[in-house]
Amino acid sequence: MSKICQITGKKASVGNNVSHSNAKTKRTFDINLFYKRFYLPEEDRWIRLRVSANGLRTINKIGLAVAIKRAQKEGLISEI
Repeated sequence: MSKICQITGKKASVGNNVSHSNAKTKRTFDINLFYKRFYLPEEDRWIRLRVSANGLRTINKIGLAVAIKRAQKEGLISEI
């Protein structure tokens, strides 16, 4: 599975390591991504999502059901 948040769609970005001599080499900036279990009271079951820390804040702010509907609309979650 790729390193993409299932709620916000955030993924790793690319940048440069810059040494003391100003030589640049490519690197990735990974996101703070982890698996988290959530309880859906509407369906009376647990679901497991791969979310970022920002995705958790979004779920806390707008609610789990709304966040899942929004993610499905954007194509981030195919099926739960």
